[in-house]
Amino acid sequence: MFLDVVLLIISLGVILAGAEFFTNGIEWLGKKLNLTEGAVGSILAAVGTALPETMIPIIAILFGTGEASEEIGIGAILGAPFMLSTLAFCITGIAVVVYRGRRPNYPKMNLDTRVMGRDLSFFLLVYAVAVLASFLGNHILKVIFAIGLVIAYFVYAYLTVTNGHAIGEEEGEELHPLYLARKAKDPHLILVLIQSVGALALIIGGARLFVNGVEDLSVLLGVPAFVLALIIAPIATELPEKFNSIIWVGRGKDTLALGNITGAMVFQSSLLPALGIVMTSWELTLGALISAVLAILSAGLVYFQIYRKKYLTPYILLGGGAFYSVFLILVFGGVIR
Repeated sequence: MFLDVVLLIISLGVILAGAEFFTNGIEWLGKKLNLTEGAVGSILAAVGTALPETMIPIIAILFGTGEASEEIGIGAILGAPFMLSTLAFCITGIAVVVYRGRRPNYPKMNLDTRVMGRDLSFFLLVYAVAVLASFLGNHILKVIFAIGLVIAYFVYAYLTVTNGHAIGEEEGEELHPLYLARKAKDPHLILVLIQSVGALALIIGGARLFVNGVEDLSVLLGVPAFVLALIIAPIATELPEKFNSIIWVGRGKDTLALGNITGAMVFQSSLLPALGIVMTSWELTLGALISAVLAILSAGLVYFQIYRKKYLTPYILLGGGAFYSVFLILVFGGVIR
């Protein structure tokens, strides 16, 4: 078991390193192609930061063998929106409470409710559609639902790009130097491409190691591969970068802090489920349905306060931690198998 855990840790380290190099390279590629800041932030950077979560299910589904591989794929797909809408919300809420001394309007957050309302409404819609698709017996109907999810994401991306700078992107922020040319103010396009392609290969290799590690560990622990993938993958690959939200909360930039989370929620609940619907049987187990319902309830409560009150308090965000805890209790209590 020790070797399996070590393999899992190494694979996650490889994935995260590859994602860091890829994101850095893809941002420079956007600059080389003279794309707008909004396009770089909402499209290219979003793809880079989401690659770890994206590649794990792709590798599991395409190259895995047996039922466990499909479970890992579906678990990784559903894990990110579940973790973001529960645990990440809770951590952000805690940060607001900790920094309450800097907030003259506490407990009201410094939030653009229009932006948050748009993100959450998209999330609730597309995620509900993705879950409903699992109840369809006809594969053609499932594919139609998947196409609808893809269209919905591009509508969201268009609205984001055309309504100011990208969420999570600070105005005036300069690009970090290209890792393969740290001293170059304007690195050559070939170096940018080499770094981006090499980083992508690193992510793919790490994803294959991760899938193998989860399959072996699930057998040893007697825990469903779906559950391990749902819990481990998003916490290791998605949660660390969301700690940027704590920094933004400390600076009073709550729209950036929550936008960093809700923007990722839309991506993870549309394009990735569309992939799962097309490439798997997309028959969700009880555990998968429970995680989806908890995610929708947590995000729904936040959306309800924004919609009704036109403001948000951290206490609603803290509720996300309760929903996440419920899932863990059901797992360790043996209800979800």
